[in-house]
Amino acid sequence: MQAPVAPKARLDFLSTRPPANYVAGLGRGATGFTTRSDIGPARAAPDLPDRSAVGGAPAPGVGRGRGKGAGGEEDDNEDDAEEKGYDENQKFDEFEGNDVGLFASAEYDEDDKEADAIWESIDQRMDSRRKDRREARLKQEIEKYRASNPKITEQFADLKRKLYTLSSDEWDSIPEIGDYSLRNKKKRFESFVPVPDTLLEKARQEKEHVSALDPRSRIVGGMETPSSQTPVADLTAVGEGRGTVLSVRLDRILDSVTGQTVVDPKGYLTDLKSMKITSDAEISDIKKARLLLKSVTQTNPKHPPGWIAAARLEEVAGKMQVARQLIKKGCEECPKNEDVWLEACRLASPLEAKAVIAQGAKANPNSVKLWMQASKLEEDTANKSRVLRKGLEHIPDSVRLWKAVVELANEEDARLLLQRAVECCPLHVELWLALAKLETYENAKKVLNKAREKLRKEPAIWITAARLEEANGNTASVGKIIERAIRALQNEGLEIDREAWMKEAEGCERAGSLGTCQAIINNTVGVGVEEEDRKRTWVADAEECKKRGSIETAKYIYAHALTVFRTKKSIWLKAAQLEKSHGTRESLDALLRKAVTYIPKAEVLWLMGAKEKWLAGDVPAARAILEEAFAAIPDSEEIWLAAFKLEFENRETERARKLLAKARERGGLERVWMKSAIVERELGNVDEERRLLDEALRRFPSFFKLWLMLGQLEERLGNSDKAKDAFESGIKNCPNCIPLWLSLASLEEKMNGLSKARAVLTMARKKNPQNPELWLAAVRAEARHGYKREADVSMAKALQECPNSGILWASSIEMAPRPQRKTKSSDALKKCDHDPHVIAAVAKLFWQERKVDKARNWFNRAVTLAPDIGDFWALYYKFEQQHGAEEQRSDVLKRCVAAEPKHGEKWQATAKAVENSHEPTESILKKVVATLKKDETLAENNHN
Repeated sequence: MQAPVAPKARLDFLSTRPPANYVAGLGRGATGFTTRSDIGPARAAPDLPDRSAVGGAPAPGVGRGRGKGAGGEEDDNEDDAEEKGYDENQKFDEFEGNDVGLFASAEYDEDDKEADAIWESIDQRMDSRRKDRREARLKQEIEKYRASNPKITEQFADLKRKLYTLSSDEWDSIPEIGDYSLRNKKKRFESFVPVPDTLLEKARQEKEHVSALDPRSRIVGGMETPSSQTPVADLTAVGEGRGTVLSVRLDRILDSVTGQTVVDPKGYLTDLKSMKITSDAEISDIKKARLLLKSVTQTNPKHPPGWIAAARLEEVAGKMQVARQLIKKGCEECPKNEDVWLEACRLASPLEAKAVIAQGAKANPNSVKLWMQASKLEEDTANKSRVLRKGLEHIPDSVRLWKAVVELANEEDARLLLQRAVECCPLHVELWLALAKLETYENAKKVLNKAREKLRKEPAIWITAARLEEANGNTASVGKIIERAIRALQNEGLEIDREAWMKEAEGCERAGSLGTCQAIINNTVGVGVEEEDRKRTWVADAEECKKRGSIETAKYIYAHALTVFRTKKSIWLKAAQLEKSHGTRESLDALLRKAVTYIPKAEVLWLMGAKEKWLAGDVPAARAILEEAFAAIPDSEEIWLAAFKLEFENRETERARKLLAKARERGGLERVWMKSAIVERELGNVDEERRLLDEALRRFPSFFKLWLMLGQLEERLGNSDKAKDAFESGIKNCPNCIPLWLSLASLEEKMNGLSKARAVLTMARKKNPQNPELWLAAVRAEARHGYKREADVSMAKALQECPNSGILWASSIEMAPRPQRKTKSSDALKKCDHDPHVIAAVAKLFWQERKVDKARNWFNRAVTLAPDIGDFWALYYKFEQQHGAEEQRSDVLKRCVAAEPKHGEKWQATAKAVENSHEPTESILKKVVATLKKDETLAENNHN
């Protein structure tokens, strides 16, 4: 075992009291200092020892700063801190903030550490939630800043990339910039000496902001130097001359006799035009540009754009004479450049322009632009032609010159010129075609044959040859020429562009060559089209031609398609519609006759043919077509009904009854029985009508129109109970039929009042929810009986259930008070912008406000969207009767007759009345307008 080590003896002076005024380390040169940790917290702990007991000496290990005494000021500060509870000299703590003094005596334990960790995790979580959005926003801001503040390298990157396209000559033509740096330049001694008057005058002229041509200079076209620009040696003479000019101008303006100011308007405006007021900034820019362009022309005098730019700069500055001198020097330096000569011709006066362009043409005899400009300067046609022919001596292969000289010549000279032109320019097809047009038939054929030998891949020559044959009556050879053209071009390796050939066909149609158009379509419409796509492609081509106005081309496309698809009913119908719109009755009849021979079972084609004959007034021919249709389709209900309508509309009632009887014997469906009842109703045979309806209802109990007709029959005869039974029976068989519910509600309202009608309509809405017609009927029933509040409530519920119903919104606009109708119409247009009922309601609103043009536009929009609703046509016609001219009324009437409307509340009630069964559309329209006027008068009387 080791012997125990004796502990070191503790030094005695470490435990003794230090002497007064002792400063630790002062002997070795150290300076004492005091830190905040030495002072302690603002609130001292209650168990700290009293400093006064030690005699004011500092605690062990604590030094004092230099210059501080033993007591006094520092102790006073500590006492103040104890009284306030905090230390004013305390610094801000990053962890505790300003509250560090409050928690100086507190301990930081594990709970505090855990709480800080939780809060830190929460902060990180909240920060991560917005991190992507913040980073995206920061990235967007950086990109925006870089886009608005690009670097110099980025600004010139595209220009640097394009430098590889410069040729060696272009590199050599770049001027060398002079040495403008201040390096190695010493500041020379400046001396000031008097200058002559001529230099001052020249400086004055250069600094002048206003430059104008005097009258004498304007008379000679600006070629004479005015006296004011001539250098003057004596400044006194300059002043005297200025005063003289001013007095002359004042004398010209002032009338000494009358004392009134007299100004020559033409001369004054001319002076204003000749003046150019330039700002100081523009003067500075012009000087910089002049210096730069001077450097360009001096370093590279063979660069034409430099001379042109310098001349144009002087022109802008108002120094025309200097510009002419510069461009003249440019012509001397660059005599082989046509642009310089053209610029010199433009800047020259009218008297010198011809001489300038002549020099340019002499220096550049092969320049087409110079010869064309020289011809433009001539005023006489003969001189123009002479100049152009002179140019053709130097450039015989210029097509532009040949065209210009031919345009100036008469027909005979043009023919001779074109004969020479095709020799000099044999590869230009326009010259050949122009020569062929001027030649006779035989010579034209020779010309086209020569052109075909020279230009074997040019389709225009073949097309012109076909048009030539057609124009001379050889229609049989047109198709052969086009067919040969297709083969020849394909043998030459030329791909047949189907679209281009169809455009040529349309061009032939516009030129009147219909035979050539048809031949082109027959030979090229199928090129490059797959067999399964032919029908769709050809129909689309015909529709596009129709849109472009090429009707005959569309007809030929349909005709060709029908030779391939002879049994396609859709193509026959489209072709028939095209003939009906843009053809004659004879061509349409021939097309339909041809159609039914290929498709004898197509009912619609038979019916279209019979209707066209009927509209043409040929009733026997329509009967004959329907008889043929009976033979082809004996069991067709549509043909039976068409034959009935033909006889019924032509007041042949007995023939109509017999046809319907035969149709019923052959097992006619519900429409045949309904038409039979209609005939008996018109004839007044009530018993026979009731018998037919009863028998039809036994056969077809689910056909709601039969129940309606039976109920209307009993109601018309005054048998309300039987009518009610009929409507109720119809509702049992057809619970979703809205007209039956409306008829029953109307009958209940007449018989038992509003309460029963409400019950019926409520039941109807339960059976048929979200139906706007039922809601509208309920609203109108309340309004008829004066319950406006209940009507508004019902309308609000209706719009909640059917928010996109046009008829409800239109009725809501009409029900609203006048100040609220604009707001209602705006809401309606937001919900259903393209609904015709809403548009018609807005049109009526404009009508009431006397905004005629807007009302007309909105009515036109309503009848365009819904041409089948007759009520809109009646409103439109009534509006035009009040505000339109006779031409506008006739246009509305014509459009209504063409549309043949069938629906609408007022329209159906008028058209289906017994007394109006055979009335034409025009008569029904006028009767509906009369009904609208009557209702309007009645409403005004009730309101008053």
